[in-house]
Amino acid sequence: MAAGGSDSDRRRAKAALLLACCGLAGLAPHWFPPGRSLVPALTLATLLGGYSLRTVLLQAFRRGPSESPPPPPSPSQVCPSVDVVVAARDEQAVIGRLVERIAALRWPRERLTLWVVDDGSDDRTPEVLAELQERHPFLKVLRRPRDAGGGKSGALNLVLQQLTGRWMLVLDADGALQPDVLERLVPWAETGGWAAVQLRKAVTNAQVNLLTRAQAMEMAFDAVIQEGRLACGGVAELRGNGQLLRREALLAAGGFNEDTVTDDLDLSFRFLLEGLPIGVLWDPPVQEEAVLTLHALWRQRQRWAEGGLQRFFDYTPGLLSNRLGFSQKLDLTAFFLLQYVLPVLASADLIGSLVTRTAPSMWPFSIVALALSGVAIVTGCRRPAEGPPLPAMNPFSVGLGILYLVHWFVVIPWVTLKMALLPKRLVWAKTLHLGGEHGESQQQAEDATSGADQESGDLAPEAGQA
Repeated sequence: MAAGGSDSDRRRAKAALLLACCGLAGLAPHWFPPGRSLVPALTLATLLGGYSLRTVLLQAFRRGPSESPPPPPSPSQVCPSVDVVVAARDEQAVIGRLVERIAALRWPRERLTLWVVDDGSDDRTPEVLAELQERHPFLKVLRRPRDAGGGKSGALNLVLQQLTGRWMLVLDADGALQPDVLERLVPWAETGGWAAVQLRKAVTNAQVNLLTRAQAMEMAFDAVIQEGRLACGGVAELRGNGQLLRREALLAAGGFNEDTVTDDLDLSFRFLLEGLPIGVLWDPPVQEEAVLTLHALWRQRQRWAEGGLQRFFDYTPGLLSNRLGFSQKLDLTAFFLLQYVLPVLASADLIGSLVTRTAPSMWPFSIVALALSGVAIVTGCRRPAEGPPLPAMNPFSVGLGILYLVHWFVVIPWVTLKMALLPKRLVWAKTLHLGGEHGESQQQAEDATSGADQESGDLAPEAGQA
C-alpha cells in the first residue's frame, strides 16, 4: 500500500498541529500566577504515573499460566508450515551465519522454508547465498533491483506473494534464535489464538560499551512494558525482528505498508484496527546486535520516532472509532502522551524558562516518567531470561539506563519539527551488521557511510533492522 502527496501533506499538517499544541501547553504555565505553574505537570504526573504503575509495572508480575509456552509438540502432532523471511541488502558478513542458524532449528524440514530477499546487494551477498543454496534445499532466494522502492516493506511484500505456510517469521539478517524456538513459539501462538507474536529482543553485544549495555536494558524495559500493557487490555506492538505473523491475518490487513519508515509499527496498528490480536513472548528471545556509536543510534532513533508518529497521524480516525475498546483507547492515549507529547512539552517548557527567566514547570511530569522507567528497567533486567545475560542491576546501571532514555527528549521534538516543516522523501539507509563484537571496525564502517546517509536528506526503511 502506498500514499500519495496528499497523505504526506496531511502528515505535515498534523505534525505542525501537534508541535503548536505542545508548544503552547509547555509555554503557558510560565505565565500562570505564582504557585500554580506546577499544577498541570503535577496533574499529568499523578494521572499518568498512577496509570503506568498500575498497568505496566504491577501487572507485569501477574503472569498467568497461559503465558508460559506449552511443551514441544510430540512426534505424532502435525506441525504447521513456517516460512522464515529475511530482507537483506549488503549482508555478506552475517547472512551465512543466519542460514546455518535456521538450519539448526528443530522443526520438520518439509515444513520449514527460509526465504531471503536480496534487495540489490552490491557486496558478495548474492554469491554467498548461491553457495548456501547448494547445501540447503530449504533456502529460497528472491532478488530485487536496488532501486525497486518500498524499502523493507517492498521486499517483504514481494516474498509474501510466494508464501504458502500458515506462519511467517520475519527476521533481521543479524537475528539469532535458539534451536527450540519454533517448538515453543508456534504452539503458544496457536493455543493462544494470536494473529501475531513478538519475541523479546535481546542484545548480543551488550558488553562492548556503555551504549550497547544501555540498549540491552532498553530492550528488557520495552518487553516488560509490552507485557504490562497487554495484561491490562491495552495494545502490544510488533518490533520487526522476531515477529511471527499468521499469513492469512497479514493478508487480511493488507500486507506491508510501503509508504512508512517503520513497517512493524504500522502493521501493529492495522492488526489492531482489524481486531487481530498481537501477543508478546518473553522467552525464548530473538537476539540481535545493538548499534555501537551515537551517530548510528541517532539515525536509527529518528526513524523509529518518525514511524511511531506517522502511524498515529495515519490511523487517527480508526483509533478514535468504536473499533477499539475503552481499555485500548486509554492505553494508547497514555502511551502517546508519555512517548511523544512529554518530550515536546519538556522542550517547550525549557524554551519558556529561558524566555521568561522563570523556573521550569514540567519537571514533576518528566521526573515521574523517568523514575518509572528506571523501575521498569530493574524489573526487566532482574527477571529470569534466556539468551544473552541481561546487564546486572546496581545504582550505576540504573542511572545509566535512565540517562540513556533522556535521548528521546531530544529525538522526539527534533523529528516532530522535521515532520512539520520538511516534505517526506523515502530513501535508503541501513544499519550495518558485521556479525561480531568488534566495536572499532563497525564504527569505522559507519563513519565511512555516514556522508552518503546525510546527503539523502531523510530517513528510510532498512533491510535487516526495524
